[in-house]
Amino acid sequence: MVAQNGKDLLVKIDMTGNGSFETVAGLRATRISFNAESVDVTSLESTGGWRELLAGAGVKTAAISGSGVFKDAGTDERARQIFFDGETPDFQVIIPDFGTVQGAFQITSVEYAGSYNGEATYELSLASAGVLTFTAVSV
Repeated sequence: MVAQNGKDLLVKIDMTGNGSFETVAGLRATRISFNAESVDVTSLESTGGWRELLAGAGVKTAAISGSGVFKDAGTDERARQIFFDGETPDFQVIIPDFGTVQGAFQITSVEYAGSYNGEATYELSLASAGVLTFTAVSV
């Protein structure tokens, strides 16, 4: 894989609940992370005293975060609605030349900030709320 533009890593939100995805407005920086808990099954019989992990066990999670310029666009309004209503709609993360991750996420944090002589900014944090799918880019 060759170097990619950071602006091409997109976070999209389902605006209607019917698969109508739009890029979250104003984002300048985005991040997605995947995690899997390990389940330690080490015992006195473990060879050489090495830790053993149970394959296929543990909880998998994903987290999305982003920050950008507050635009008060339709996607900003939708994100606020999702947060205050406690909804878990589908989001998509487009990873350039890699693929698309899609599934339910909960917005766990929304922060707004601004300085006297600067632009209003915001930050979002999301946590996975169900099964995620990955669709690879076809080569």
